[in-house]
Amino acid sequence: MLLDLAITAFVTLFVVLDPPGMGPIFVTITRGESAEYRRLMALRGSFVALVILLVFAFTGDLVLRGLGISLAAFRIAGGILLLLIAIDMLFARATPLRRTTAAEESEAERKQDISVFPLAIPLIAGPGALTSTVLLMGRAGDSLLLKGAVLAALLAVMAIMLVVLLAGDRMHRMLGETGTNVVGRVLGIVLAALAVQYVIDGIKEAF
Repeated sequence: MLLDLAITAFVTLFVVLDPPGMGPIFVTITRGESAEYRRLMALRGSFVALVILLVFAFTGDLVLRGLGISLAAFRIAGGILLLLIAIDMLFARATPLRRTTAAEESEAERKQDISVFPLAIPLIAGPGALTSTVLLMGRAGDSLLLKGAVLAALLAVMAIMLVVLLAGDRMHRMLGETGTNVVGRVLGIVLAALAVQYVIDGIKEAF
């Protein structure tokens, strides 16, 4: 159970946060800036996103209860949201669920500090990442050991994210646009299966 959840959490978060796809985006929104600036934004943005995800991991369930939303309903809604993201990945489409809008990119280009917006939110800690974190912590139940496994998976994925951001130029040149899309499509298939499983689990729990 512990190993299964740890693997599921790592795969889910890796696919949703999509470190390979984040590299080219980071290069785009920091184009024309110095290497030192990019390094600072990568470090700060990753840290802010991690804090947001950790806060949501520990308070998400309380927020849902306060709103009168059952975990089963959130599993179904989250599964549908992740399925939409998976479809975008399969067709290599950029939508507001996974990417910034043109207006957001324009605003980011005018800002000196893009670490909080749009890097931390919504690029890293976006709707899919927040939803996945709550769902995985809910799946861990009251077990501190299982919750620790989910958090360890989150830290591992965020560490990979930081490495990708710091090596964004190199990774973009290595994969290219086609390579990035191929990786995204493969991960999209995995995410689609996980999303359907969330919906199935939610329906089972509800009924």
